[in-house]
Amino acid sequence: MPTPVFNEEEIDNTNRLICEELRYNRCSLSKEHEELLVKLTMEKKLVYDRIIKAVHEDKGGFFFLYGHGGTGKRFIWRTLSSAIRSKGDIVLTVASNGIVSLLLPGGRTAHSRFAIPLNATENSTCNIKQGTPLSKLIVKAKLIIWDEAPMMHRYCFEALDRTLRDILRFKDATNLDRPFGGKTVVLGGDFRQILPVIPKGTRQDIVNATLNSSYLWNHCQVLKLSKNMRLEGNQVDSHLNDLRQFSDWILAIGDGMLGNSVDGIDKVHIPDDLIINDCGDPISAIVETTYPDFLSHCSDLTYLQQRGILAPTLDMVESINEYMVSLNKSQPKTFFSSDTICMSDDAFTGLEHVHTPEFLNTIKCSGIPNHVITLKVGVPVMLLRNIDPSSGLCNGTRLIITRLGNRVIEAKILSGNMAGQKVFIPRMSLTPSDARIPFKFQRRQFSIVVSFAMTINKSQGQSLSHVGLYLKKSVFTHGQLYVALSRVTKRKGLKILVYDDDGQISNKAINVVYKEVFRNLLGE
Repeated sequence: MPTPVFNEEEIDNTNRLICEELRYNRCSLSKEHEELLVKLTMEKKLVYDRIIKAVHEDKGGFFFLYGHGGTGKRFIWRTLSSAIRSKGDIVLTVASNGIVSLLLPGGRTAHSRFAIPLNATENSTCNIKQGTPLSKLIVKAKLIIWDEAPMMHRYCFEALDRTLRDILRFKDATNLDRPFGGKTVVLGGDFRQILPVIPKGTRQDIVNATLNSSYLWNHCQVLKLSKNMRLEGNQVDSHLNDLRQFSDWILAIGDGMLGNSVDGIDKVHIPDDLIINDCGDPISAIVETTYPDFLSHCSDLTYLQQRGILAPTLDMVESINEYMVSLNKSQPKTFFSSDTICMSDDAFTGLEHVHTPEFLNTIKCSGIPNHVITLKVGVPVMLLRNIDPSSGLCNGTRLIITRLGNRVIEAKILSGNMAGQKVFIPRMSLTPSDARIPFKFQRRQFSIVVSFAMTINKSQGQSLSHVGLYLKKSVFTHGQLYVALSRVTKRKGLKILVYDDDGQISNKAINVVYKEVFRNLLGE
């Protein structure tokens, strides 16, 4: 059949990436945009106008939208993307976190969209070459939206900056000297949350790795959202008041305003109604308050998807998960991984005799599952890798196991747009990206971990109605207490078990805030 003739500038029909981004229904997006535009508050309208003006002028612009949870950042992302896509233009929406990327219209993780190296250095560039379909897509894009930006290392943004300058200099030579090659880029997020993770990093290392320590920040225009939209509903006044007080208390913790420490590490008093006071066994106490009457609800999807126990370290999480799995009366099934040394070009031939499979089996590190996983039907698990983001299967997705085979696991998605969808999880060959391991090895295993409890870092992006916070050891880095408390949607659903240095139950929790991170966030 003859190729259809477009009136607009010629579209590359062979470029699958561009075709995917132009596949949106422009009529329905135009209606959605009109509806969203009417709902914008004065504060949001100012932000929207600033960004859309930069897009229309096509002279580039670098913005950061700063606001805590509930201020409506994602509402602005939807309004902007529907406005631009309804005109047949391209918006690239990405997020630092797999769970958050599912909440964005047409969202992807930043690493997968821009081919950013996993262990970026100060000289890194993205793996995008001139003339490839991805480079052509980026050239055509009118706007890049990147949510949850503060949790990424500044080297990732600098790598994207170098790559865009290189790709876009052929369009206009002056783009080589402009941030992000003259492309309009909007980052969003909350610097009160957990900052980039630096293994064994000091406070200075972490602060130096943040986005606002980058050379790019001098070109950035900070836009702020301060009005909490969750408090604007038609709710009863007394309930609204409680919600406002709870929200203000969490924000004060995030800003480090409770207590008067100089170094940003201070003890916060926990209100009595949130504390678990009397308990012989701490694990059974936190389980009983977060998962009450567990045995009669253990197969209830809505019961499990709304609850979670958070703890700062992996050891505490594993002990809670083992206890919870033992409560489930289903038949257990244990899966063992197959671990092998990766034979690199310069590998020493005798290495396989030193690093035996038995030794490799003992290694536990971030991002890969353990050698031994014991599972039961009805146990919630969390994915550790992106498998199929378009089907809701990405790093951080929670699922509930429905059947256990020898080579595949059947499960239902617990959260997000695809909740209730039946999926199959295969074994995958995974290589840890942890730079502290001095050799490369491969582990073939189901890329999941039991998730009755999860680490505070892993919970970023999750939203739960019942949260148990287990602080047998105190939080140890910026924003962990704030993130843990802000996962819960209502005060009634939060319970905290805190221990002091002597191992006694306490009503004070350590809060770590690096206040120097907020130093250059004052909006205009």
